[in-house]
Amino acid sequence: MSFIDVVEQYEDFDVDGFLGQVTDRDVERALAKEKMEPMDFLALLSPTAAGHLEPMAQKARRLTVQYFGRTIQLFIPLYISNYCSNQCLYCGFNRTHAIERKTLTLEEIECEAQAIASTGMQHLLLLTGESLQATPMDYLEAAVRLLKRYFASVSIEIFPLDKADYRRLKTAGADGLTLYQETYDRSVYRQVHLAGRKADYRNRLDAPERGARAGFRAVNIGPLVGLGEKRHDVFMCGLHARYLDDRFLETEIGLSLPRINPAEGGYQPAHPADDRAFVQFLLALRLFMPRSALTVSTRERAGFRDRLIHLGVTRLSAGSCTGVGGYARPAERKTAQFEISDQRSVAQVAQAIAAQGYQPVYKDWDLIA
Repeated sequence: MSFIDVVEQYEDFDVDGFLGQVTDRDVERALAKEKMEPMDFLALLSPTAAGHLEPMAQKARRLTVQYFGRTIQLFIPLYISNYCSNQCLYCGFNRTHAIERKTLTLEEIECEAQAIASTGMQHLLLLTGESLQATPMDYLEAAVRLLKRYFASVSIEIFPLDKADYRRLKTAGADGLTLYQETYDRSVYRQVHLAGRKADYRNRLDAPERGARAGFRAVNIGPLVGLGEKRHDVFMCGLHARYLDDRFLETEIGLSLPRINPAEGGYQPAHPADDRAFVQFLLALRLFMPRSALTVSTRERAGFRDRLIHLGVTRLSAGSCTGVGGYARPAERKTAQFEISDQRSVAQVAQAIAAQGYQPVYKDWDLIA
């Protein structure tokens, strides 16, 4: 079985019809449950549930403190290449964009690692564009081994791999995988991924499962909110998380809801989510998956991120740069994949977390060989 079976199960389901019939009593009934079923989760994503945000927030806060305490884990992204073989309408790295391209040498990666490590960060997310030619497996393996000398945790957010290649990177020291499906709607997926390996919907959909089978400690998934109909995508993402959580008991399943930010190419999302809808989706995910990590990146504004700390978030990025390199030599930053909204330093984000009564956590895991 693959999650594609679940996707196909819901393709003919009238989601809009269901959402239109949800009553206040349906929402209250879902909120009263200890473990929610898929239709309870969908009820919490409905327009009717938007009138129940306060009780949703109270329960989300209680569950988050129960399972995670008053802690927020910090991480930082490092882009080592912006070469890409894909043609994704919403992405600044789209191969047709006339941007300056660069792949960091191992010496440059080490300079970046030293600069980042000096901020106290111990959880790093390694990112690339999707180009096997520019970033072949030997290069990725060497990069992970190098970064492990500086960081307790190195996760990857790169193009989908097969299980054997994921295993190679795990053996090199990578412990986590982030991979966004972008949209679960196959029709929309075809419309926004015009060319390249990323146009293969099924290959991408199955990649998180391959990563879990390869033994990654943590697997993080999510939709790119705004590409497809937002309630449909958040619903399918929640089901995807539950599917993985039920099958890989030793893997920590995490969720993110990145919203589309301005990028090279000027793509405008067809289904944007405002702040209130974003909060509702975040709360519904927390209630459906109470033990899953929830990440909010620097795509979101500083003040908004601070308020989300009380609403189920467990991981925040900080001090981020979405261009290639740029930590050791900020003046040499290359074209960013997208604009970030929270420009605060690592120390400033940590101070903001503490000011909310939570503990910023720089390291909560280490590999014991």
